[in-house]
Amino acid sequence: MIGVGILKGMAVTLRNFAGSYFETDRLTTVQYPEERDPLPENYRNFPFLIYDGGDPQAGLRCVACQICEKECPPQCIYIIKSKDKKPDYVGKPQFYPAVFDIDISVCMSCQICVEVCPFEAIKMDKDFELSQRERFNHLLFRKDQLSKSNDYYHKIHPIEADAVDKNLADAAAAAEAKKKAAAEVAAKAAAAKAAAATAPTKVESPESAAGSTSAPGQTPPETTKP
Repeated sequence: MIGVGILKGMAVTLRNFAGSYFETDRLTTVQYPEERDPLPENYRNFPFLIYDGGDPQAGLRCVACQICEKECPPQCIYIIKSKDKKPDYVGKPQFYPAVFDIDISVCMSCQICVEVCPFEAIKMDKDFELSQRERFNHLLFRKDQLSKSNDYYHKIHPIEADAVDKNLADAAAAAEAKKKAAAEVAAKAAAAKAAAATAPTKVESPESAAGSTSAPGQTPPETTKP
């Protein structure tokens, strides 16, 4: 019969419409912005920079290697590397980005910058309420706007942040063990060199030189030519 399919489709629509008011699992509407659904763990929006400790400048993990700038498909990252080094949060001298800008009006949230970073310095944020009345200056995020603490990273990506911290701790422990082993080898080599320098040296007298058959203190026998 003509029109039966349309009636069946409308019946499904009507059933779903009515069920959205009475079925608990269908009550999905929230009164945004007063109510907010929690975002999933793997949700991502735009990148941000991580710093350790309490100082965003000293604790910034980024060393301005510029890999993310080179690999960014839309070329929305702009970095100027410092000419000097500053101590990081553990006191180790490091280069740092004198300028680090991201144009989020161009960023495509592909996460390639996160994947290529060897220092776990850049991650994806969950903040999506970034609308501005102007496009250019207001959507160009500077280093101070991009810098966020490791505690913030743990808050938005707890599982991922724990894994990253474990990897960094393992790498630091391995580097420390390697440094300790190298120091022990150097110390043993220095001790062996010092022992060799202080050991007494045996000096042979002319009478006991190789090839002499005379006793010490005696004149070597004369040799006759054939």
